[in-house]
Amino acid sequence: MEQSTQQAQQLDHLASAPTASPFAAFGMPGLGGPAPTAPPEPRPILELDGEEREDELDALSDWVDDFLLAVYGAEVTTAAPWCLQWQEHDDVVAWLHALWLAYQQHKDPEAGLSGLFVWHRDFLTHAIAAIRSPGGPLSACMTSPERPAHRLLPGPAPSARTGKSTAKATGPAERAEPTS
Repeated sequence: MEQSTQQAQQLDHLASAPTASPFAAFGMPGLGGPAPTAPPEPRPILELDGEEREDELDALSDWVDDFLLAVYGAEVTTAAPWCLQWQEHDDVVAWLHALWLAYQQHKDPEAGLSGLFVWHRDFLTHAIAAIRSPGGPLSACMTSPERPAHRLLPGPAPSARTGKSTAKATGPAERAEPTS
């Protein structure tokens, strides 16, 4: 009889004050509880326009200048070039923005104690190697602090398919004829 009384008290206690859902760790709502609000979906910086892109680029520039370069900048050499005008290199902006988003995610307490280690291992090392490689997007820029330089390398020409569709759009009579 005493055991039945204890069980009834436990059931009353559990039923009276619902706590966090046992499914909350999986992002699922509890029974009768409000659904968790989803965090805003990050968008790649190259998909942003106007003031939204400028604001994101300003915040990214602050992070790169104040944190990333101060801690992980290393020396500028031919093996690890850099560009003081990196914001003009769209591919570098895209890499650094993705790295910054990953940093924000992995420094969050929900990432756990190993979150920043995962960021270093899986994101930082690879991104910096791609950005600052001798043949990478900054290879035509500064390779020595005594010689600041900035040059955007030309990208590849449009694909043959793009060229053919342009030729079809203009028609054979409208194509430029070679002159002698």
